[in-house]
Amino acid sequence: MRSGGVEGGPVASFHLVREPAWRAPVALARLGTDRLRLRRTPGLRFARLLGTGSGAAATGADLARSALFAVWDGPAALAAFEDDGWFGRRAARVRARGGEVYALRLALLSGHGRWSGRDVLADLRTGGGPGEDRPAGEGPVAVLTRATVRPSRWHRFRGSRPPVSAELAAAPGLRAAVAIGEAPIGLQATFSLWADAAAVTAFATSPRHRDVVRRTRRENWYGEELFARFAPTGSAGTWDGRDPLSGA
Repeated sequence: MRSGGVEGGPVASFHLVREPAWRAPVALARLGTDRLRLRRTPGLRFARLLGTGSGAAATGADLARSALFAVWDGPAALAAFEDDGWFGRRAARVRARGGEVYALRLALLSGHGRWSGRDVLADLRTGGGPGEDRPAGEGPVAVLTRATVRPSRWHRFRGSRPPVSAELAAAPGLRAAVAIGEAPIGLQATFSLWADAAAVTAFATSPRHRDVVRRTRRENWYGEELFARFAPTGSAGTWDGRDPLSGA
């Protein structure tokens, strides 16, 4: 993994794995079987295996692709997972079959919220990672938004997605985005990469996005939510045939 910044302290990671289309049933099954392997991974503090949508849309599943968000004891544990562990061996096989793997190392810049009742960002706030040393506003930014949508509010949430997804796809400074989730309904998230913090702020304060955010508060859509911004401090592989951070 190409990396930069200070080594040491807890780190987060995001991985995308796309199998060839004919392997989609196997990729879907691995969302279950890989959970058992993850539990035995040294240095892993938190992990969620996730299905993905087609691009940033919350509808239209990409059954051949899966995602992983994780928090690690430190860079050494993450490197061992990617290079020497079962994931590293699987990644090599995926690439040999014509699929692709993308890996990101992440340092927390800011964030709040919980995931399944757990403050997964707590370790990253105290880790002293390289994101804390970066001057404000400089460099690319990764954004993770995640919510548990109340069943009674699902139809409203679903109806709000198409215009916001279209606005996200056309947003200046967006380098890549993907809808992710733990279930087809109710446990939804988006992971995106941006040129810089100014591009994130411009999208977040756009009229359409701000209107949806106000509705989520007013109508109490979410039972739980998490929002975090990260500094990407290392990347490897390709996402839809390229590294979105190349030249950033």
